[in-house]
Amino acid sequence: MDVSMLDMAIKAAIALSDPIRLSFLGLGVVIGLTLGVIPGLGGLVGLSLLLPFTFAMDPITAFAFLMGLSAVAATSDTIPAVLFGVPGTVASAATILDGFPMARNGEAGRAFGAAFTASVLGGLFGAVLLGISIPALRPFMLSIASPELLAICIFGLSLAAVLAGGSPMKGLIAVCLGLIVAATGEDSGGGELRWTLDTLYLYDGFRTVPIALGLFAIPEIADMVIQRSTIHQGSKATLVTRKSQWLGVKDTFKNWFLVLRCSSIGAALGAVPGVGAPILDWVAYGHAARTEKDADKTFGKGDVRGVIASESSNNAKEGGSLVPTIAFGVPGTASMALILGALVIHGIVPGPDMLSKNLDVTYALVWSVAIANILGAGICFLFANQFAKVATIRIGVLAPIILAIVFLGAFQGKQHWGDIYTLLTFGMLGFAMKRLRWPRPPLILGFVLGDLIERYMFISANVFGWGWITRPITAIILIITIYGLMRPLIRHYFGRSKANKAKVQMRINFNHINLNSDLLFNILMCGIFISVLFVSVDWEFRSRLMPQVIAITGVIFCLILGFIHLFVPREFVSVLKGITPRDKVVGTTETSDSHSNNVHMDLVTDFGDLSRSTIRFRSAIYFGWCFLYLLLGAVVGLLPAMFLFLLSYLKIDSKEKWSTVLLITIPMWVVAYILFHQVLQVAWPQSFIGDIFPILRTNADFSFF
Repeated sequence: MDVSMLDMAIKAAIALSDPIRLSFLGLGVVIGLTLGVIPGLGGLVGLSLLLPFTFAMDPITAFAFLMGLSAVAATSDTIPAVLFGVPGTVASAATILDGFPMARNGEAGRAFGAAFTASVLGGLFGAVLLGISIPALRPFMLSIASPELLAICIFGLSLAAVLAGGSPMKGLIAVCLGLIVAATGEDSGGGELRWTLDTLYLYDGFRTVPIALGLFAIPEIADMVIQRSTIHQGSKATLVTRKSQWLGVKDTFKNWFLVLRCSSIGAALGAVPGVGAPILDWVAYGHAARTEKDADKTFGKGDVRGVIASESSNNAKEGGSLVPTIAFGVPGTASMALILGALVIHGIVPGPDMLSKNLDVTYALVWSVAIANILGAGICFLFANQFAKVATIRIGVLAPIILAIVFLGAFQGKQHWGDIYTLLTFGMLGFAMKRLRWPRPPLILGFVLGDLIERYMFISANVFGWGWITRPITAIILIITIYGLMRPLIRHYFGRSKANKAKVQMRINFNHINLNSDLLFNILMCGIFISVLFVSVDWEFRSRLMPQVIAITGVIFCLILGFIHLFVPREFVSVLKGITPRDKVVGTTETSDSHSNNVHMDLVTDFGDLSRSTIRFRSAIYFGWCFLYLLLGAVVGLLPAMFLFLLSYLKIDSKEKWSTVLLITIPMWVVAYILFHQVLQVAWPQSFIGDIFPILRTNADFSFF
């Protein structure tokens, strides 16, 4: 068997070396890199676009084309994550935490060098794992049932919550909120309509893209607009030199064991169906933050090891996610669902046949992933300097461009006005959470995994009862999760932290200074969870199980956080977080958890000497422009609104010259028109102008009205 597999691997390599096939692989890589840079687009959109063009190709050429795109979308999404603090795809969310601060410190080149090197090494690791592990992993994959999958999801959520900054409770509450949001819409099993507000848009629930862009992109752009700065604020020019990139390359090889561990995490979790990209980079980042030396002091503030951990894991997932897709016909990720569809279209049945008569196609996939990662990283290395120069552009020019892309990208969720409403709603929520130092990543993570957790929870409770907790693998994972949550208390009471030698007595006193907006936000969260309990009380068991369990859990966390806010001394809270008294910020009126030196899962932007009135005024102006985009879209159509928005923002707010305004607006609109209207053929929502002049919609070239 080993000899035949080696022969097939060589045969697949020879077949893939055909110039035509390599050309299609390269084209797929270029398209994947391009889509990865644009927030809201990514591998899923690209695969949907390319799939029809592969019908007439032979299987090896088709999968080289598709895997070339899929394998590198998680490489180029590093560029907006590092430069703008905006995730190109969900796979780069954790990269923001250290990559964006590095760019602001003039180390964009080092971040790129580390990220691209870690990406290619992680991708190669995933390809190698795929090549050697499919036969061996079959018994293990078959032993994974719903209780184990539920435990894995809970473990991933707990990592994001514990590393949520100064207050783990805030992270846990944010996770619960994300799970509640995920329950919106019609329950596929019970048939209940949950929080749809009598709108058809919510019948199928929310989509990830507009929520992710709202939570991350809108607040980050807002901060830059309020400060009126470039992305890079340091004294050094944001220039990505070969020397700075090589520094990042050296960092990666210096931390080779971290790359190996995080690549293993990415490949292993990528092989678990339904987990995939949304969780694995957080798990890898959390692992690095807990195991690397002095990580609690530097992670989240521009530590290159955080970038390495995230990037090595999210590229390794491609090889891992192909394992269940090929071996069992179960797609590991949403993108793999399209790859599975391509297999069926080409008459290839996933399963044992992929390890016998179609083994050459299997290894063609392996080689495609490996070559695509090398090619993608090479292209990013060559053009990193050009990408980094974007960070020197004035925010008055950059903000409207990014906003225009974000709005059109968010619209790809359901291609409905509700996508834009969702974007703005969660944009304001994300801005409020950032200002109050509430972590946003756990919320989006809870939302993405909400459907899985609900499904696994119902099956586990219905089939196994309470016995699902006692299953060996499940019990081990849950014990590890509980230990992670209780670790600060364990460290304190067992004296394992040198920083906590001083004894802190617990005194219950009322802290009136904490009667602030932070506490008010906690009360609001508690109110949401209580309302969920009342609304869901008459639902069927399947429909109410997950919402009620999460709501009760959320209420408990809110009460604990409120108690800590109002009655627990700061000194004791600091001990639980592993912070010595001298680490605390002196002379501040905010809660101690807002300023801890622990690992930050959120970016904290200091507005410097700006007064509160100035900050509020600029915030109002910024969100006013966002709602103007929505208004213009309703009047003239979303695509024409992009042209008018860019034109008016650049001229009125940024006060640019007409030559600059037109030089930016016209090419941007033409590219958007070709990409979204002609290529993707987006079904644009109807506008007021289109209702008045319906003849416009009869012409395909102007159907965007």
